[in-house]
Amino acid sequence: MSETTSTYQVIGLMSGTSLDGLDLVCCSFTLVNGTWDFQVIAKEEFSWEEEWVRLLSQAFYQKEEEIKSLDLKFGNLLAEKTRAFIIKNQLNPLLISSHGHTIFHKPEQGITLQIGNGQQIANKAGVITINNFRIADVKKGGQGAPLVPVGDRLLFTKYDFCLNIGGISNISFEVNGMRIAFDISPANMVLNYLAGQKGHKYDSEGRMASAGRVNQDLLDQLNSLDYYQLPYPKSLGREWVEGKFIPVLDQSDLSIEDKLATCCKHIAGQVADVINEFPMGRILITGGGAFNNYLIERIKELSNHKVIIPSKEIIQMKEAIVFAFLGLLRYLGKINCLCSVTGASSDSSTGDIYHPSFEKKSY
Repeated sequence: MSETTSTYQVIGLMSGTSLDGLDLVCCSFTLVNGTWDFQVIAKEEFSWEEEWVRLLSQAFYQKEEEIKSLDLKFGNLLAEKTRAFIIKNQLNPLLISSHGHTIFHKPEQGITLQIGNGQQIANKAGVITINNFRIADVKKGGQGAPLVPVGDRLLFTKYDFCLNIGGISNISFEVNGMRIAFDISPANMVLNYLAGQKGHKYDSEGRMASAGRVNQDLLDQLNSLDYYQLPYPKSLGREWVEGKFIPVLDQSDLSIEDKLATCCKHIAGQVADVINEFPMGRILITGGGAFNNYLIERIKELSNHKVIIPSKEIIQMKEAIVFAFLGLLRYLGKINCLCSVTGASSDSSTGDIYHPSFEKKSY
């Protein structure tokens, strides 16, 4: 029987809730006899300038017309970055897959919004662009998140658990042939907030946290927050973090170091509560939190699993890689959003497809 191989070059864009910047990655995805593999061709990171950090963090409070304007402006920025990335690396992508930047995420109200205008990107970069991955699932009664588990299942098959520690920590794993995934807790969004009170963008390697002491009273308050009592599927947004989690920290008169240490223990404890219900396995940890040595040591202490920290490339780019893959699956008309993960009424092939200089094309 002859081997059947298909190869696709796709660019993925990811702007996360931690507001640290934009990840761009170009991958070659290969399908050989029904099994997917990938290779990173080029990658680049951009830190947001202070003005963009301000605009993105305050967008939640803006009026509809201001958000529409920001959607176009941000789409133009993404297009410029992507076009320069293509030229610099002499790429020839089939398509661009952009997560955008989340402004609202209230799935229980049927609302989720990611800005970064897809038509703008397609026109200026001159490449088919796919974005707006979440709303179709939300309209089916799902959480619209997490979306990465499809990539975990098809691209990272040798791990029992895939844990991403970004602005929010989320996990993905298989139970009896069904993919389960959900947001566990706030992570870098909160750690960066605390580090910012000391004039730092983030707590490098967890050094400030390591200088602090865990406070049991604060830890108990954080662990008792309502979200942790909810069954999965469930997801978190900036609204909950700023409305429920951060006020608990602000009401405490502990030092920043003690708050950081306590938050790291909280994050690690919530992870352990999830994974320790299962037999010992391999847990892949990616996202910016994988560089926080103090946090990783707390996870190792509290969990009964083998922690795997991959290459820097995978740590930084896994979400962008997976979003490139989600866009490809959408382009091919394949499932890229699992109802077992989101709680929707059915699986979806989700995402809006834009062709350069033309109106959105629906498949």
